[in-house]
Amino acid sequence: MAHPVVHFEIGCKDKEATSAFYESVFGWVIDKGPMGLIQTGSSEGIQGHVAALGHEPHQFTHFYVQTDDVAATLKVVEAKGGKTIVPPVDIPTGTFAWFADVEGNVVGLWKAKG
Repeated sequence: MAHPVVHFEIGCKDKEATSAFYESVFGWVIDKGPMGLIQTGSSEGIQGHVAALGHEPHQFTHFYVQTDDVAATLKVVEAKGGKTIVPPVDIPTGTFAWFADVEGNVVGLWKAKG
C-alpha cells in the first residue's frame, strides 16, 4: 500500500480564537463543533480540523499518514527508533495513533473504517 498524507490538524487552547485566525487569514470555514472540520474552499489538498483537546499538548500541528494496519505500523516505527505517543484509538470513522520520529516530531497514523 502507498502511504499518502490524508489529513492534518491544528491544536490549540482556544478553538474559537484559533479558528477565527485561520478564517481571517485564509478564508477557511471552520465548523464550530469540538473537532472543527476545516473547509479550505478548494478541492485540492487534504482536509483538516482545529482541535482543543482540553489537556497537553495544546499547541501542535500534525499530519496523518494512511496505513492498512495502525498497530503494525507502530511496531515498525519503534523498531526503527521512533516512539509511540498515542496507541491506536478507534473512533467512529476509523483508527488513529500518534508517534514521535527519531527527532521527536509527532506524526499521526490513520486507517479509515470500512
